[in-house]
Amino acid sequence: MYKNLAKIIREASSVYANEPAFGIKRTGKVFETRSFQETYEMATNLGYALLNLGIQPGERIAIIADNRYEWILADLAIMMVGACDVPRGADVSDFDITYILNHAEVKTIFVENRKVLELVQKNQANLPLLEKIILLESSNALPNHCFNLYDLIEKGKEYRKLRPNEMDEKINSIQENDLFTIIYTSGTTGQPKGVMLTHKNIVSQLEFMPIAISPADRVVSILPIWHIFERVFEMIALSKGCCTYYSSIRTLKDDLKIVKPTFMASAPRLWESIYAGILANLEKASLSKRILFNTAYFFAEQFHGSLQSIRRKTLRLKRENLSIQLVQGFFDILICLFSAFPFFLLDRLILKKVRDVTGGKLRGSVSGGGALPYHVDLFFNHIGIPVLEGYGMTETSPVIAVRTLDDLVIGTVGPIFKGTEIRIVSLETQKVIYPGKNGYAKKGEIHVRGPQVMKGYYNDEVATKKIINDGWLNTGDLGIMTFNHCLKIVGRSKETIVLLSGENVEPTPIESKLVQSPLIDSVIVVGQDQKFLSALIVPNTEMFLEYGKDLPTIAAHPKTKEILLQEVKKLISAQTGFKSFERVIEIRILPKAFELGDELTPKLSVKRNVVQNKYKEIIDDIYKSN
Repeated sequence: MYKNLAKIIREASSVYANEPAFGIKRTGKVFETRSFQETYEMATNLGYALLNLGIQPGERIAIIADNRYEWILADLAIMMVGACDVPRGADVSDFDITYILNHAEVKTIFVENRKVLELVQKNQANLPLLEKIILLESSNALPNHCFNLYDLIEKGKEYRKLRPNEMDEKINSIQENDLFTIIYTSGTTGQPKGVMLTHKNIVSQLEFMPIAISPADRVVSILPIWHIFERVFEMIALSKGCCTYYSSIRTLKDDLKIVKPTFMASAPRLWESIYAGILANLEKASLSKRILFNTAYFFAEQFHGSLQSIRRKTLRLKRENLSIQLVQGFFDILICLFSAFPFFLLDRLILKKVRDVTGGKLRGSVSGGGALPYHVDLFFNHIGIPVLEGYGMTETSPVIAVRTLDDLVIGTVGPIFKGTEIRIVSLETQKVIYPGKNGYAKKGEIHVRGPQVMKGYYNDEVATKKIINDGWLNTGDLGIMTFNHCLKIVGRSKETIVLLSGENVEPTPIESKLVQSPLIDSVIVVGQDQKFLSALIVPNTEMFLEYGKDLPTIAAHPKTKEILLQEVKKLISAQTGFKSFERVIEIRILPKAFELGDELTPKLSVKRNVVQNKYKEIIDDIYKSN
């Protein structure tokens, strides 16, 4: 395989020339397609226009836009000229614009529409390096130093005639360690970090992808295109000759039926939403239909469960005795045989209609960006929609581990990605647990080394050294290696909370804001792999003496929670600078203060893991009914 992405895309445009590469939603329910050759030609012409504007190899160029065909044209053109893009979604804030563009030393920026253009112009006084703005949508009467993408494509055609071989020379000169992109993490501590990913990083993801994708596949793009997970998936689709159809949350339900995708990248929230929709429709159905569905699902559960057990693809956290395996295998075979006929019959009559919600042709979906709830995971895999949960992070381009159709162990994120090394390190002793003779099913911190590990954080050597040591990247996640050689994620050692939507939230700024209240003594924010944030609060007893003389009594009084919840919502809001996903939706009042040597370190910092383990039942209760 080629060592730079531009060569891979150039080759694909030749091999799959007239095949559809992208589907663009037009009026009504019609998708208009663009071929590989057409896409490559447009990107090449845009690349020539960038060269004519003076863009240099290695220069950072921002793209502030959401999923659309013009995004990929800009991305490919920047890549082909040897520059490095700095992507972000169209929902950027003033802070995002000024901090990221200045930190990355951006001189040229692509913007999606007039709204984003106006945001950039509003902050232009604080963007001393910015020289050129390119608008992705058609527009008249552009201000000075602004260009329209399609106008540039036309101008690029003319420049290409003068130097027809220049683009190939640029592509051939790109080295594997040259920067492909800088993606800024969406931290809330004030200063996001720029993750530097090279051509080598992304090529490794294409080269070792264990899931077969072919020109016969149809892929729906729904996740934010500037996130590395969706972006790598689109590069895989381009390199393998299959067509990507751009959709949106608003139109996804209809688009799935129109496109009938065979594969897609997804997030846990999508499957939760579809699952909730199926259950809601089931509740409205007649008693006979509910009985039929439940019967169909029962036999699907028995058939698939026993088949997975026979294939040794059920979660194994203990070393199993051979005689027990043989007995279990005998019963599994019986269950599989007796459930096979009713399963296949009811699958064709009932479950097929459920699969039609996703178009009826989906042979798999890779889910990333957060943990897939176990019951949702089971449900879709049992009804015949394989959800292949994966694990990774922006700093690893992103995949570290992923399930495949052959290694689909529910409850895990699958085997380790080819070419990747992992070690699991004890938090207590800092010794390596895995790999090792007795390292299976033991919890520790996950470290990873491989060709997908980032080059570092842009202009931040201190932060880079904190996370990478001797080539090993500390993920901050806790995991165990199962006896079927699959990785299971069990928590986080770092403080970052990843919500079910995939949003990263730093709890410290939220907690710092909350403890400013005279009503709150201590607080810890929770919500890992959940839909929303919650807070465990130790109230300041002096402020609640009318509700009790001691903390347990005050904590149990309903008025305490009512007052504190109002206080929390007042402090953590848009008016105080917090984003929607950073809002604290629910709280619980703790009956015991944090103590030194227990919940507190000698420096009086809260031991987050200790608090979460101690109050696990309370945390589980918060999310049980939500």
